[in-house]
Amino acid sequence: MTARELLDAFLARYGRIEAELETAGAADRERLRGEIVALFRETETALDELAGFKERIRALVERYKSLPPPPAPAQQHTIVSDHIGSSTYVERGWTAIASGDAKRAVKELERALELAPNDPHAESLLGWAQMLREQYDDALMTYHKVLMKDPNNPLARVNLGYICLKKGIFGEAIEHLSKAIRQDADRKSSLYAHFYMGLVYLEREMYDDARGFFRQTLELGPNMLEAWWEIGRAYYREGNKAAAAEAWRTGHQTNRFNLWGERCGKALAQLESGKPVEAAG
Repeated sequence: MTARELLDAFLARYGRIEAELETAGAADRERLRGEIVALFRETETALDELAGFKERIRALVERYKSLPPPPAPAQQHTIVSDHIGSSTYVERGWTAIASGDAKRAVKELERALELAPNDPHAESLLGWAQMLREQYDDALMTYHKVLMKDPNNPLARVNLGYICLKKGIFGEAIEHLSKAIRQDADRKSSLYAHFYMGLVYLEREMYDDARGFFRQTLELGPNMLEAWWEIGRAYYREGNKAAAAEAWRTGHQTNRFNLWGERCGKALAQLESGKPVEAAG
């Protein structure tokens, strides 16, 4: 079993136990306690074994360093990174992500990485675009590369939280997103950490908490109109149609030409006509 498969197995057990805790009765307490203790001990053992293996790899590194240098090749070929040219495609990629066009974002960011291979910022954004296209395996591979270089990369941490959310592993999602919020490394990461945390609580039907995170998102980025859509959705699912209409009206009036402003407008029109807003259910 690979390390990735082992982690997925642990996460699956974690998610199952977490789900059972929501409805656990007195008769389940002792069994769940035993499962939690067992999961903790097995995880601790795996970490210890990996730590020992990591030290063995360090020994390999030292042995490698002791090897004689290779003979110089007849002609040295150097990969030149065009960071100036790449930055244009990175900016286009980010604009595409912000406007909801994940397909175009992937194309622009792949071009950026052709010009500047291994650029961590471009890789982080590419993983984000892949994630938004629901290419979760591709996104995980991209973020694995990013975190190998920078274990505390905030954008990778935020989007790992989102992937866990989409897989229904809420505890793991909250852990990643909370860490990103505490890091407060940059505005973009903080903005989406709050937004995704709102989505986690919305999925768990904790509507007040969800709206709180969405409003914090709007404080960080007033043009993040998707937050108005989600605030309206939280009110709608709670049964407060008047408050939902007000949230969607605000989102639409802020920028009716924006993808999410337009979506808020459509939901508002459906609500005012007495039709159910199926997309908000």
